[in-house]
Amino acid sequence: MAEIEDKFPDNVRGKYYVDHNCIDCDVCRDTSPRNFTRNDENGYSYVYKQPATPEETELCEEALMACPVEAIGDDG
Repeated sequence: MAEIEDKFPDNVRGKYYVDHNCIDCDVCRDTSPRNFTRNDENGYSYVYKQPATPEETELCEEALMACPVEAIGDDG
């Protein structure tokens, strides 16, 4: 399970975040490209935009559930 104290500093403030367990697998970026992006220099994903619509929230939840290493957190 993702730990808020281990989240990447790139994450924008808000409910969803990605922590140091990320293995850069691309699942979250494929599932919710409007909310997750990649730090190319260090090879991990992070939340660059919190969901603004019910559809985006649904996709972020889907990404959270699909993450193979549980690196996506929900601080809601």
